[in-house]
Amino acid sequence: MLISPLARRFFFKLGPYHPRNMSTIPARALRFSSRLETGRALAEDVWSIFNVANLPADCINLGQGYMNFAPPVWVKDAAVEALNTVACNHYSHPKGRLRLREAIKKIYSPELHRDLDVEKEILITSGANEGQYAVFTAFLDEDDEVIMFEPFFDQYLPSVTFNGGKPVYVPLHPPVNATGKFSSDEWKIDTEELKAAITPRTKMIIVNTPHNPVGKVFTKEELEMIAALAQEHDILVMADEVYDRLVFDREHIRIANLPGMWERTVTVGSAGKSFAATGWRVGWLIGPESIIRPTLAATTRIVFCSNSPLQEAAAVGFEQVQERKFFEIQRAEYIERRQILTDCFDALGLPYTYPEGSYFILLDISRVQFPHDYPFPESVLGRGRDFRACWFIAIEIGVSSIPVSEFYCVEHANIGEVFGRFAFCKDLDTLKRAAECFKKLKQYIV
Repeated sequence: MLISPLARRFFFKLGPYHPRNMSTIPARALRFSSRLETGRALAEDVWSIFNVANLPADCINLGQGYMNFAPPVWVKDAAVEALNTVACNHYSHPKGRLRLREAIKKIYSPELHRDLDVEKEILITSGANEGQYAVFTAFLDEDDEVIMFEPFFDQYLPSVTFNGGKPVYVPLHPPVNATGKFSSDEWKIDTEELKAAITPRTKMIIVNTPHNPVGKVFTKEELEMIAALAQEHDILVMADEVYDRLVFDREHIRIANLPGMWERTVTVGSAGKSFAATGWRVGWLIGPESIIRPTLAATTRIVFCSNSPLQEAAAVGFEQVQERKFFEIQRAEYIERRQILTDCFDALGLPYTYPEGSYFILLDISRVQFPHDYPFPESVLGRGRDFRACWFIAIEIGVSSIPVSEFYCVEHANIGEVFGRFAFCKDLDTLKRAAECFKKLKQYIV
């Protein structure tokens, strides 16, 4: 290599390069984004506290909302076949594999009363959660406000704040002085509270129906009220309908079908909830091109594309559900599972929310008494009473749950402190063993 005389003089003037000894630099904390704090990402979350690793090995997990049974055999077989197909193991189009978009079109077009365009109105995402995140990325500017009904799916909060948005909370109100079983329909929106929450900065309202964790299936009248406000104030609606195949006692109304709402609604779906495959991380968004196109631009830069072979398996699932009557059979199985827990809670004499949809039951644990000096871990102390009650039930009764105050803002957490959330997306044997364990709870009820 030839070095010019000028470069040679410059090189020797500088002398040889020695990397700086980094050990001489004082250590200091790196500054991280304040959005981690506003999104509760830094706090020890409820899923870490009530994790199987922290609980006795024989504790029955009814806390986390994942199934302890496998997807249908024919859907699993489709996944294996996809893994053995070369093309399915490589990048899919950012819109999602065409076969899955076509399968979703076949199922959802009649339900949404329109001939869906697979190129412009359906987008496959890496789970419903990433799809929601991409919508927030596409539409939120700094300090735009997003209304969410409490209790809310806890991922909404960081997804909004990480994208510069500001959450605005409107609580669903449970019935006052309820005794015994009461319907999830009795959790009500205060229309005046919702109206008061809307400001010139309101960009979006999240409507989760069937609802996690309440199990509420919003009525047509409730959705019409929300739709009227959305149109009056030019607000986008995110219809989180991941439990749309798990509606038991009421018709599932899609807000996108109401007059004037298709143009401002994005509907969220999930293969994980539909086919008992929550780890597959395959979701989808359905909406007008005006929503899907910018969201596609966002998700392409967030994940580029979703899990390709499992998209193919989900497509096979949708292609065969009608012939196999899978969703009807699955719904009946969930009703049987729900009955095991509700019979158990009836025997205990504790009030609980009877869910019309999803797979959660909120049990009133306010009458469960535990010793004041009980050895609770530090992660539970200082939180709501429901954290201590749920921990006590997990350790002494052997059934874990999730304290519902986690799904509220600080100001409204007292509403949730009454309840523990129990999931019945488990096999019958697990639920029957849990019901047997619950008999021990009777002695702690006052």
